Amino acid sequence: MFQVLGSTQRFCDGLSRRNFLQVGAFGAGLTLADSLRVQAASKAKLAKDGRPSKSMKSAIFIYLPGGPSHMDMYDVKPEAPVEFRGEFKAIDTNVSGVQICEHFPLQAKMFDKLSVIRSVTSVDEHSDSLVMTGYPDRVNKISDHPSFGSVISKIRGSDAGAVPPFVSLRGMSRGTEPGYLGVAHRPFTPGGPGNANLKLAQGVTSDRLDDRKQLLTSFDDIRRDIDTSGTMVGMDSYTERAIEMVTAGVVRNALDIKKEDPKTLERYKGIEQFLTARRLIEAGVGFVTLSYGGWDTHGQNFASLKKQLPPLDRAISNLIQDLHDRGLQDDVVTVMWGEFGRTPKVNMNAGRDHWSPVMSAMVAGGGLKMGQAVGASTAKGERPKDRAYSVPQVLSTLYGAIGVDPSQTFPNGSGRPMYIQDDRDVVKELV
Repeated sequence: MFQVLGSTQRFCDGLSRRNFLQVGAFGAGLTLADSLRVQAASKAKLAKDGRPSKSMKSAIFIYLPGGPSHMDMYDVKPEAPVEFRGEFKAIDTNVSGVQICEHFPLQAKMFDKLSVIRSVTSVDEHSDSLVMTGYPDRVNKISDHPSFGSVISKIRGSDAGAVPPFVSLRGMSRGTEPGYLGVAHRPFTPGGPGNANLKLAQGVTSDRLDDRKQLLTSFDDIRRDIDTSGTMVGMDSYTERAIEMVTAGVVRNALDIKKEDPKTLERYKGIEQFLTARRLIEAGVGFVTLSYGGWDTHGQNFASLKKQLPPLDRAISNLIQDLHDRGLQDDVVTVMWGEFGRTPKVNMNAGRDHWSPVMSAMVAGGGLKMGQAVGASTAKGERPKDRAYSVPQVLSTLYGAIGVDPSQTFPNGSGRPMYIQDDRDVVKELV
């Protein structure tokens, strides 16, 4: 059975992930939570190759949960006192004057295809809410701003056809939720038994599936008339896309990485989510988010990073090079960051603690200017020295790169028009 769900945590609208959608088993081939109505007619048509035409660029967000150390990745300080610079050495990149951590040799060789912002300011909050929505969790608990992927889902609407506009490979959190845009724009999260169930149940044809959809339509007509919350309308759109995913098989094929060349599988061994992200983008998904590792290194920071940085280096270099090899470098913008940086001074446990005054963000593609380090932190990596940029400003830059105006408004639950981003200045060096 295909399940569009993650864990069982409950959301602000009272629905849990297990209230979502199940397609495939139950004999008839289709069951819906509370028999939610599914519209029988699709508003989108697939292109001849089975993929939807894309009117917008796409994005990949790589989230490093826990807050990665800027000092030990992209903002090394070889001249700082040892208690600040830590154990790692700096190495030159193929861009003159730019150095990064010694555990990033593959990125160093291709840094002309990357850029890093070394002067991003954040908030002291263990949440992906800020970097996914532009608003901290304490604000979103009240204002309920939508995630980057949900905005893309809203703008793309039903044009995605059988391909979901927003896929989260890391489950759901407040940062990936659609907020006031409604449940139709939640991410699809491959869960349950996995992609093997992205297909019709045995003996169920597309014609029989259409019959079941029409039956559900008649069952839910009365319930729809008395529904005033708008939840059923949102679920209609969500479930319609899910059914198209099953019948078309585009997403199932994208998630089946075994279809890749064995050499490619070997390159991505241990970092398969990055390969899956690339395949989903190629299939027409507008936004993919994934996470890697754990970066809350209050103790043994360097021992932990020695294990995590090399495979992350391989993951980024593989992903970005693959996008270039496929001519997608300008059509896909990629960002990698966490919720904040870590203390410039190493603590007594050989660790680094939370540090929101400054962090780094790696950006690639999207037609932005690559091969540069934007901004700088002070000599000991304590705060921005120049060109300080906020997270919303970075997000506004990324929105612009994929063709979305961050000044666009959507009505919130009270009908009040809300900007996608309130702080809409962009990172000028990248555009």
